[in-house]
Amino acid sequence: MDNSGNWAVITESATLSAPVWLDYPLSVCCQAIAISMHSDNSQDEWLHYQRVLEFLASLSYRSLELDRYLAQITQGVSGLLKLDWTVVTLCQDGTERVLASSLDMGAGEHVYALHGTLTGTVIELGRSLAVEDTTTCTDFGAAPEGYCSYLGVPLRTQNGVVIGTICSFNRAPRHFSEAEVQTTELFAERAATAIDNYYLYQQQLQFNERLEAEVAARTAELQLAQAKLVEQERLAAIGEFAAMIVHEIRNPLTTVMMGLKSFQRLELPATAQERLSLATDEADRLERLLGEILLYAKPQILQLTELDLYGLMQSVIAALTAQQPTWRSRIQLDPAPSPCVIKGDRDKLKQVLLNVIRNACEAIAPTEIVTCCIDTTPTKQITIQIHNGGEPIPPDVLANLTKPFYSTKVGGTGLGLAIVKRIVAAHRGQFEIISSKESGTLVLIRLPY
Repeated sequence: MDNSGNWAVITESATLSAPVWLDYPLSVCCQAIAISMHSDNSQDEWLHYQRVLEFLASLSYRSLELDRYLAQITQGVSGLLKLDWTVVTLCQDGTERVLASSLDMGAGEHVYALHGTLTGTVIELGRSLAVEDTTTCTDFGAAPEGYCSYLGVPLRTQNGVVIGTICSFNRAPRHFSEAEVQTTELFAERAATAIDNYYLYQQQLQFNERLEAEVAARTAELQLAQAKLVEQERLAAIGEFAAMIVHEIRNPLTTVMMGLKSFQRLELPATAQERLSLATDEADRLERLLGEILLYAKPQILQLTELDLYGLMQSVIAALTAQQPTWRSRIQLDPAPSPCVIKGDRDKLKQVLLNVIRNACEAIAPTEIVTCCIDTTPTKQITIQIHNGGEPIPPDVLANLTKPFYSTKVGGTGLGLAIVKRIVAAHRGQFEIISSKESGTLVLIRLPY
C-alpha cells in the first residue's frame, strides 16, 4: 500500500500510486487519458479509451431513473474493463446495500455487513483498492465465493463524503493497471453525483410534502378560526335580537299571566277550569322558554372564584333530592380521590350539574342508579363523570343533543344541553356524551385545574 497515493494495486511485487490530476474535473481527466494513451502509440489502448469516452458521453441521468443509470454504469465498467461482475453499493451505518449490479442477484434488497470485507476497507481508507488475488492476499478481506480479483473505488460526493463504492470482481486472478483504476474512478464520480443528486431530490420532495401539509394545516386552522369568529358574531347578533324579542314578549306575557291567575280565583265550570289550567301551563312554559333563550343568547360572563368541585356536587345532589325525595337512593356520589379545587363560576357550574344529573335521573328506571364521580388523574384537567344505564342514545340523536332547540322530551325547550356546553366552553373545558348498549350513557365534563 502506498501511503502517499489515492489507491493501491495489491500484487506480489508492485504498488502503484494515482497521479495528482485525478482531482481535476471529469472532462479534464478524460482529455488527459486520451492524450496519454495517444502519446503511447498504442492503437489498442487508444481505441479502448475512445470507447470509455463514448460510453461516458452516452450516459444520461434523470432524477427518477437512478436504478437504470447505475445499472448502465456497472455494465460499462464490467464491459470496458472485461470484468465478470460489478456492483454499485450505498454504505451507511456499517452496512452496504447493493443499488445496482451487472449480474442478476435475484429479487429483494441485498444488504451486507461492512466489517472485515474488501468494501469495508475501501470505505475505511476512503481510497481505491485493487487486489490481484484475494486468495493469496487476505489482509483486506475476502471476495465473494467464486471470485478472487477485486477492484473497489469509493463514491465521493462534492462535499468529500464517501457514500458507497463501485466494486468489481473477476473469477480469475488479474492485474489492474493504473489506467483501469482511473477509468473506474471516472465512473465512480458519475455514480456518486447521481446518487447524491437523487437523495437531495428526494429530500426536497419530502420537504415540499411537509411544507404543503403544514400550509394545509395552517389554512384549516385559519378557516376554523374564521368560522368561529363568524359564528361568534352571528351569536352576538342573535343574542341582541333575542334579548329584544324576549323583552317585548315578556311584558304582554306578564299581563296575560296576571289575567289567568285572576280567573283561577273564580268558580268556573269544569270545562272552563280545564282550559284555564292548560292556558296557565302553556304560559309558564313560554316564560321558561324565554328565560332559557335569554340565558343562551347573552354572552357567558364568568365570575371566577376558587371553589371545591366535590362540595359543589354534594350541594347540587342535595338540592335535587330535596325536590325529588325518591332520587335519594338513585344518585351515588363516589368519594373524591384528592382535593378538587378549581377556578370557576359557582352559579353557572351549578346550573350545568343540575341539568346533567337531572337528565340522567329522568332517563333511568326506578331501580337503576346514577353514578357521579370526579377523576383527577390527568395533571392539567379534572373530569366530572356522570353515568347512567337505561336505553342507549341513538347515534343520530346523540349528534344533535347539544344543538339549540333540539329536544327529545315532550315540552322540552331544547336549550338545556346547549347552554351546558356553552358554559363548559366558557370555562375552557370540553363537554362530551358517550352512549352504548354495553356501557350505558356517560357524560364527561373536563375542566382545567
